[in-house]
Amino acid sequence: MSSLMRRGRRAFASTLALSVVALATAMASPVFAAGKTITAVMHSDLRIIDPIFTTAYITRDHGYMVYDTLITTDANFKIQPQMADWKISDDKLTYTFTLRDGLKWHDGTPVTAEDCVASLKRWAAVDGMGQQMMTFTASIEATDAKTITLKLKEPYGLVLESIGKPSSRVPFMMPKRLAETPPDKQIPEQIGSGPFKFVQGEFQPGVKAVYVKNTDYVPRKEPASWTAGAKVVKVDRVEWITMPDAQTAVNALQSGDIDFMEVPPWDLLPVLEGNPDLKVETLNKFGYQTLGRMNFLYPPFDNPKIRRAALLAMNQKDVLDALVGNPKYYKICGAFFICDTPFATDVGSESLVKGNGMAEAKKLLAESGYDGTPVVVMVPGDVVTLKAQPTVAVQLLREAGFKVDAQATDWQTVVSRRASQKPPKEGGWNMFFTNWVSADVSNPIANLSIGGQGKKGGWFGWAEDAKIEKLKDDFVRAASLDDQKKIATEIQKEAYDQVIYVPLGQYLAPSAWRKSLTGVLDGPATPVFWNIDKSE
Repeated sequence: MSSLMRRGRRAFASTLALSVVALATAMASPVFAAGKTITAVMHSDLRIIDPIFTTAYITRDHGYMVYDTLITTDANFKIQPQMADWKISDDKLTYTFTLRDGLKWHDGTPVTAEDCVASLKRWAAVDGMGQQMMTFTASIEATDAKTITLKLKEPYGLVLESIGKPSSRVPFMMPKRLAETPPDKQIPEQIGSGPFKFVQGEFQPGVKAVYVKNTDYVPRKEPASWTAGAKVVKVDRVEWITMPDAQTAVNALQSGDIDFMEVPPWDLLPVLEGNPDLKVETLNKFGYQTLGRMNFLYPPFDNPKIRRAALLAMNQKDVLDALVGNPKYYKICGAFFICDTPFATDVGSESLVKGNGMAEAKKLLAESGYDGTPVVVMVPGDVVTLKAQPTVAVQLLREAGFKVDAQATDWQTVVSRRASQKPPKEGGWNMFFTNWVSADVSNPIANLSIGGQGKKGGWFGWAEDAKIEKLKDDFVRAASLDDQKKIATEIQKEAYDQVIYVPLGQYLAPSAWRKSLTGVLDGPATPVFWNIDKSE
């Protein structure tokens, strides 16, 4: 038996034991039955709870529970007011945001414009759209207690789309004293103004996270739509229960021990669909892109020829068959900016989508001077949507001639470790795999992993590419959609040439919940837990 198989069996036994403990802990909680409680198994355990520190979606989901946004996006892709309304000057250089009445932080203090300015600056320091917006920004100031004034050096058409983006990183508002924490350090406490309060005393990473209704929250009057409109909380408490073993979670859902499961395994969907007490539905109808990211800082992937050999070894169909299995829920697609969108193109994607690059991969690796440096691949085993990609990639890389060190771990360890710029021998890494919701990668500015900023300001992997950064600047200044399409195609060509990352296709991930829950909202940043009621 291989060491990887032995580690896999030990990891499975450990996660199964954790699942049992988590369920027992949840059911034994003395306040479990107090009021209406929704129990949910999310796609991942929650460990990092600063939504600006990481792009991880479980942390984004936590952010929507605790924090609120100045503006946001509705189901018609329109920007809507949330904490603030706005006006734009005739010359398009001044944006004035006015906070609505009744906004309070969870500690009872009023929300001020100074808080929001500090929050915007912290977010913009690390988010791709925020960084681009700031290159056009002359100043962001609190001109009085309720007014945020953003002045531009020259007109920039994506100000509202940037501040109102629905997914990672979301510009969540937090008190100034927290927002002044450097973005590469985590905030010390969870104080937002959102519809739920985080119960720090009950937070047990690996077991559960607990949220209670914020009784001071004043919802907007408009109907709920994606992350816009009225965030009306209809239950008293939400518990996220950690169950790394998917079968255990499915059994708990069917028996009524939990109410909601974010990502059931695709092969078990027919079982859930046949249960008359359950509803199965795809909440994020735009789906996800899955991808592989290499570390540009250290051998072997500091060499573009070796990155290219790794790309040529990859095969989307193998990955998607292992990840999803059912073609009903996946799409082979080599477009960096998502198929069936204005910026979709197949430039550079042939080997990935046709799976015909292995022979060339072997040849190029032999010519590249690769010296057998081990490729450290992080392989999480506790998240349904992230298990298959690294496992298949490890096999393909080995077939191409790479020496691979596949390190079994859990997803939250990957989320923490991928931020490390240490060498692989000192706890760093060479390659990891993740997923983006399609809304997060549908254009060159939103797509955080397409950047080329390097060690300062770049996304994990720290690709440095001045050409891509120049093309992105050209994109936001383009006079027409046709011009933007041409530039997006150039960006994709450069991204494939330099192997900025490896797009591995698109997929849909249905959720399942008991029919005792009503009002479950769809959208690109789901699930959210306002608007949901639970019948007894």
